[in-house]
Amino acid sequence: MAYWLLKTEPADYSYFDLEREGSTVWDGVNNPLALKYLRTMLLHDLALIYHTGKERQVMGVAEIISQPYADPALNDSKRVVVDLRAVQRVTQPVTLVQIKQDGKFTNFELLRLPRLSVVPVSEFYWQRLIELAAINLPKISK
Repeated sequence: MAYWLLKTEPADYSYFDLEREGSTVWDGVNNPLALKYLRTMLLHDLALIYHTGKERQVMGVAEIISQPYADPALNDSKRVVVDLRAVQRVTQPVTLVQIKQDGKFTNFELLRLPRLSVVPVSEFYWQRLIELAAINLPKISK
């Protein structure tokens, strides 16, 4: 299983929208490196949903529930999407300020490539973020 961080502008689509809908197509990614990461996602990978803009914080956890596939809304096979479902809202949102101040995130892609909308999260960083978010994740069925 791999871990990811997916960024979204909460005014456009928030973690709360995902919770209300249950699942969604994660689309709108057009950066080549972000698309490369999206193409490597596998069924049951987990992703932190991160609100950008004024919030700049991790808000929830989602599960990837499809293999990557061509965006059905576009006529471009290079633009892929995945389906994901809400798993759990974080108990304590983890802010960008907290992440920057925590000395354990020195090589975290979120800090190294701040404009990228899809970034991999190592297991070490994932566990630290889950700890900061004060949540206990349910077991994901495979």
